[in-house]
Amino acid sequence: MTQTAMITGATAGLGAEFARSLAARGSNLVLVARDAERLEDVARRLRRAHGVTVEVLPADLLEDGGLDRVTARLTGDAVPITTLINNAGYGLRQAFAENSFEEERRHLRIHIEVPLALTHAVLGGMRKRGSGHIINVASVAGFVPRGTYGAAKAAMISFSRWANLAYGREGITVTALCPGFVHTEFHDRMGLDKSTVPAWMWLNAEQVIAEGLRDAAAGKAVSIPSVKYKALAGIARTLPSRLVAGLASRGR
Repeated sequence: MTQTAMITGATAGLGAEFARSLAARGSNLVLVARDAERLEDVARRLRRAHGVTVEVLPADLLEDGGLDRVTARLTGDAVPITTLINNAGYGLRQAFAENSFEEERRHLRIHIEVPLALTHAVLGGMRKRGSGHIINVASVAGFVPRGTYGAAKAAMISFSRWANLAYGREGITVTALCPGFVHTEFHDRMGLDKSTVPAWMWLNAEQVIAEGLRDAAAGKAVSIPSVKYKALAGIARTLPSRLVAGLASRGR
């Protein structure tokens, strides 16, 4: 069966790199993001470079109408989605008490409610076919104390671990991809000074995606790209929480 991947947050950062990597492997794509013009531009370049079919689905996933359109695509009779990549998300620069609760609510919705809704929608078809891959873009922040961003990513890591066990027996893998600092637009959009992060801690998006796709294909529930971040995630479990929180305060 022809492979078709849906990617949320597909116009920039890890989402755009997922799109390039999968298109290069011959996968057809459904790209989801808010900016219709930017989506079309990405789609044109991918079609031209790789000769794959690329659908664009402009949608604001924080709005009920946008989320409904995407879930309808996942459950409809069109070409089935064989891989779902829940990548859409953003960070909040200020700490919990400095943000309005509405900002925090929307932040948690994009990182927890939206990926759960899309996963729930796609599982029906995947279970009927007995195959499928779901990648939830989480973070090493999910292993350390880091406000509601870390809490949301910890929730997705926990969910992915459980779901991989529950549905792996049906041929469906669910993987939490947990990068650290990555050279993308993520930190720029938050207005953070990236120069405060040591150069050795930065990863390239290509490496993150390559390792994530490989681990998903291998059926792993958690993917932590690079040996250094695997080690850091392990060490974080033994260091004092205050020290770990300070080191991870700006990471993805």
